[in-house]
This record gives sequence, structure tokens and C-alpha cells, in this order.
Amino acid sequence: MSEQEIILRLKKIVEPYVQRLEGLNNFREETDFLRDLEINSANLVDVVLDVEDEFDIMIDNDSMDGMLTVGDAKDIIQNKIG
Repeated sequence: MSEQEIILRLKKIVEPYVQRLEGLNNFREETDFLRDLEINSANLVDVVLDVEDEFDIMIDNDSMDGMLTVGDAKDIIQNKIG
């Protein structure tokens, strides 16, 4: 699976939780889930659960704590799907 495909799937996953549409319009690896998209911490847990379902992976707590940007999430997904 390509990096671009992962990013596009991530964008689709986070879209329902985004409070700041400008951040969604500029969605890229540097996009910060909390700052740029204004996804609250409770919804960030939902994003992680949705990512697990979408990519059929399990994300441990340490990985979840490090998932601050789209790029972080992409790297975690790539490592998990091998």
C-alpha cells in the first residue's frame, strides 16, 4: 500500500471528527490532529479505533501516544501492516 493511499484513507477516517475545515483542506503529513484539525482528545481515541478497523491492525498505547500528526499515523500504520 502506498504512502499516498494511506494518507487518503486517513483523511476519510478523520473527516467526521474535524472541527477546523481549513486543516482538512490542507491535509498532509505535517497536519497535527489536535492543532490543525481541532480534533478533541476523546475523538482522537475514536480515530485510533477507526484506523485499527480500516487497516486491520492493533495500535498499542505507546504508538497511540505518538500519533500526533498525519505523518506519525502513516508511519505507525506502515510499520503495523509491514
